Amino acid sequence: MPDFGLALPQAEWPYAQILMRMALGLSLGLLIGLERERRRKEAGLRTFGFIGLLGTMGGALGGGYGLMALALTGLLTLILNLSSLRAGQGTELTTSAAMLVTAMAGVLCGQGHTLTPAAVMVMATALLAWKERLADFSMGVSESEVRSALLLAILAIVIYPALPEGAVGPWKLIEPRAAWVTVILIAGIGFFNYVLWKLYGTRGTELSGFFGGLVNSNFTVIELSNRVREMGAVFAGTAYRGVLLATAAMIARNGTLLALLAPAALLGAAMPLALMLAASALLVTWSLHLRRRQGAEAAPDLHMAMPFSLPQALKYGAIFLALHILGALTQRQFGDAGFYVVSVVGGLLSSASAVAAAATLAEQGGITPTTAGVGAILASFTSMAFSLSFVLRMRDTALIRRLFLSIGAIAACGVLGLLIGHLAQPWVQTLISGLERAR
Repeated sequence: MPDFGLALPQAEWPYAQILMRMALGLSLGLLIGLERERRRKEAGLRTFGFIGLLGTMGGALGGGYGLMALALTGLLTLILNLSSLRAGQGTELTTSAAMLVTAMAGVLCGQGHTLTPAAVMVMATALLAWKERLADFSMGVSESEVRSALLLAILAIVIYPALPEGAVGPWKLIEPRAAWVTVILIAGIGFFNYVLWKLYGTRGTELSGFFGGLVNSNFTVIELSNRVREMGAVFAGTAYRGVLLATAAMIARNGTLLALLAPAALLGAAMPLALMLAASALLVTWSLHLRRRQGAEAAPDLHMAMPFSLPQALKYGAIFLALHILGALTQRQFGDAGFYVVSVVGGLLSSASAVAAAATLAEQGGITPTTAGVGAILASFTSMAFSLSFVLRMRDTALIRRLFLSIGAIAACGVLGLLIGHLAQPWVQTLISGLERAR
């Protein structure tokens, strides 16, 4: 009788390596099996451990054996569901899906992958463990919120990549992607503001003001002004602090850009930046103190109808496109000699871009560090002034007056800082020279 075993191919596996793969596959199976066991499911700790081992062995043996392991797991899920139906307990679709994911992760482990199957299994276990929270969240999401999320995804993922890169047109003044980024940012900040509001109430709106200011303070003020018009005076105090926090975040961001790109330029702008940040923090703290002193009344009942308004985002995107064209024309007309003019116009578009450009010029030797620092402050002033133009849309006279006075006070602190910096320029210049020699 022929010995068929002698005809079979044989291979020697590195013992330590295959043992590590098997241990990883088993551990991942036990991870998700532990969650199923705690919920008293038919397929629990041992079943998922075996599935992880089966997938790992299939992946180690090769592609065909990996497919066989997946097929055997599918057969096991079929048996599990038939048994569950006979017991009158319904189908186990979630557990079945988890078994197939575990088998596929085991195949990846058998092929030598580590981080990918581990990440997949952690996410799968989280989906199973957060069943109640996810169910509560899905029941609380309205149809308008789902539509808004899909619309935001279409704006960012579908439309943006289809737009041409760089400047287009005979004079190369229009950048479609740059203009569309404005639309995405306005819509994204609005959506982020809405999510934080649902999670934390009015405190979430104030947080979104600060985080939105790190991206673009003007867009954040636009979003807050729209909310004030939508909800009225009940939102005024929150909007006031949100605008001031957005302004403070913009100032801190510009200072950070100078520190990273041109540390010497930061010395010339340090005093006005510090005074403006201190004034912003003082005004926000005073507003919170007044709110607490007025009593612990119940939080206002706010209602946001939509996460963001697409027509508003498109309208302001068109405005910023026009300003972008104006900025490009100004830069072409004045060149490097009109650096301060370009900084002022750049602040209308994005103070971060204007500050980054000033810092880069200073680092390359095109302008002095002191000039770059002053240009960064001017761009910040312009950004604050441009924000006030959107504050006028709030239609709340008292709030508009408070914001004009507060932002005016912050700007006055910046002007005072510039004057102090001018008087201290000899000492600053000495420090800058010392830094340049140290480098």
